[in-house]
Amino acid sequence: MNYIKNTVNLSAGTVEEKRAEIKEYFLQTYELDEKLFDLIKDEKCFYKQPNRLRHPLIFYFGHTATFFINKLTLANILPNRVNKDFESKFAVGVDEMSWDDLESKNYKWPTVDETKDYRAQVKQIILELIDTIEFTMPINWESPMWVIMMGIEHENIHVETSSVLLRELGYKYISQDEIFEYVNEESSSYPQNELLAVKGGEVLIEKDRAKPDFYGWDNEFSFHKSHINNFEASKYLVSNGEFLEFVKDGGYNKPEFFSSEGKEWLDFTQAKHPTFWIKEEDDKYFLREINREIPLPLNYPVDINVYEAEAFCKYKSLQLGYEVRLPSEDEYYRLYDYVKADEKDANIGLKQFNQSPVDKYEFDGFYDVTGNVWQWSLTPTYPFDDFETHPIYDDFTTPTFDDRHALMKGGSFISLGNEILREARYAFRKHFFQHAGFRYVKSDNEYRTKLNDNVYETDESIAQYCEFHYGDENFGVKNFCVNSVELLKPYLENIDTKKALDLGCSVGRSSFELAQHFDEVTGIDFSANFINVGVKLKEYDSLTFKVKKEGDIAQEKSVSLKDFDLDNIKENVSFMQGDACNLKDVYSGYDLIFCSNLIDRLYYPQKFLDDVPNRVNDGGLLVLLSPYTWLEEYTPKENWLGGYIKDNKEVSTLETLKTELNGYELVDTIDVPFVIKETNRKFQHTISQMSIWKKK
Repeated sequence: MNYIKNTVNLSAGTVEEKRAEIKEYFLQTYELDEKLFDLIKDEKCFYKQPNRLRHPLIFYFGHTATFFINKLTLANILPNRVNKDFESKFAVGVDEMSWDDLESKNYKWPTVDETKDYRAQVKQIILELIDTIEFTMPINWESPMWVIMMGIEHENIHVETSSVLLRELGYKYISQDEIFEYVNEESSSYPQNELLAVKGGEVLIEKDRAKPDFYGWDNEFSFHKSHINNFEASKYLVSNGEFLEFVKDGGYNKPEFFSSEGKEWLDFTQAKHPTFWIKEEDDKYFLREINREIPLPLNYPVDINVYEAEAFCKYKSLQLGYEVRLPSEDEYYRLYDYVKADEKDANIGLKQFNQSPVDKYEFDGFYDVTGNVWQWSLTPTYPFDDFETHPIYDDFTTPTFDDRHALMKGGSFISLGNEILREARYAFRKHFFQHAGFRYVKSDNEYRTKLNDNVYETDESIAQYCEFHYGDENFGVKNFCVNSVELLKPYLENIDTKKALDLGCSVGRSSFELAQHFDEVTGIDFSANFINVGVKLKEYDSLTFKVKKEGDIAQEKSVSLKDFDLDNIKENVSFMQGDACNLKDVYSGYDLIFCSNLIDRLYYPQKFLDDVPNRVNDGGLLVLLSPYTWLEEYTPKENWLGGYIKDNKEVSTLETLKTELNGYELVDTIDVPFVIKETNRKFQHTISQMSIWKKK
């Protein structure tokens, strides 16, 4: 297969030309993903976890297909799901985020054949959509075709991450058939590294959401500018041979070379050498490639995590007599521009199925400025100016704004599409392995190391929700979350209070308030942006957000769980990402399910009513709060539960609930007012109806 190295140009050509290009691009990526899984010897191995912080391999086999369906459903492009069960089980899991549920015992995974059949169904749906979906040129992130491109580029990412998981899987479980092409250029010698000058200059990243040339993730837009002073960078990526000097000198036995987080990783793993090195009794090393083992090629780049790279830099600094470190993201961009990296050949785009010598691909005196292996930077993921999340994938980047994910640059031998663009910004947890190595720099440039110190700052797009949940009362109307739980309290006296679910928890205040009455509370929301606020409130001393005062003028506010006497119960609360219309089976057995201002914002509320009431224990409560503001922008009119006329009769939501919740007794209804502050002089006053239902 001849792989398309570049992603599709979205601003040039006709609609029909784009259909043909995108179809070819989709088929390449979809079939490549499946071909990769052909390396697994036995179907039983699909259910193994190569890394215990990741799902079994069967998850990743189904996940990329499910992603297409879930995103197209969310965008109202697909009216129906393909397989509700699969599209729940295969939904979330690329990064071990705080809200991921990675316990395999919680899932009954489908068979490999069932998953293959599912992938085949999805493939036909996407092909038909590419042929028929209406769109105009250029394709930007408001275009329906953007969602198709999102699915393709997402699968490109998983081609790479799955190849790493296969590399972590036991060698005996992997076929050694060379269904991909290896190039054998290994050597027992390696070039001596040196520092070369990089002339300083301006770094500019500017990508327009309205007219991007190529697909991009939310963190690549919109504007970033900096000036980098002259610095020096290593001529080569650090090779296995250069890193072997560190290993032989006992580097892994010297905790002083490791950061505090690195020491924790070292204590946990007891590592003595890079994870893909295999040490034999006679002190000979071998390298585990994706599906073969070879004598350690000293001339290939070392493949390690951030902690190991940082430790090597401290070791190297002692050897050199001056400090060297990992480059910052901006220093990488400056090196890229300095050598005109986009004009050079590189080991990238699956030209081969393995790494290459560090002295093979030259970039004006430097080598491997792109390709071969990703290059770790010391820069944590952070948003550019005017950052916005895409409404169909709002959790691509925001969960990584935590100072625990480091940006990688340049792509690897298996990188495709968006991954190989200059503007690409991918980040992984610092202890992960991702076909990633590094080069070092000698530099006096300032660089970013943290987002904040014990303070978490929210995105502007969710600041209003933070103000609503954690703000004060307005015009004598109490805080809605506090008032709702307070009004509910008398009804909790005669039920068990072990386990509660706050479904549609938004930024989490109700979850924390409920934890004052329940032993365990789970907050679930569709939006990772929202639950990230609750996660960070548990983790950081305070949270800051900006509330609009007037026009472009905003007021900064800071809140902490300590402000509300909630700090002592925060460990009773956990946050998960989920779809209220398609929850995983594991979320059941609750004494209370609390749904605040949720049902009139669901795309298919009837599915919610068919499923969620069954997750409440006998004698437990289902509590629904809603102002019944049915709007077609959230819920297609044919899916409304009320607010319409049928057969010359008005249909109210409460009457529909009485009909549908026939296994429940309506205990009470209570009007709960709330006020949303939009600006200093504009407020929204609404009355939500709380209906309290007891399961018979």
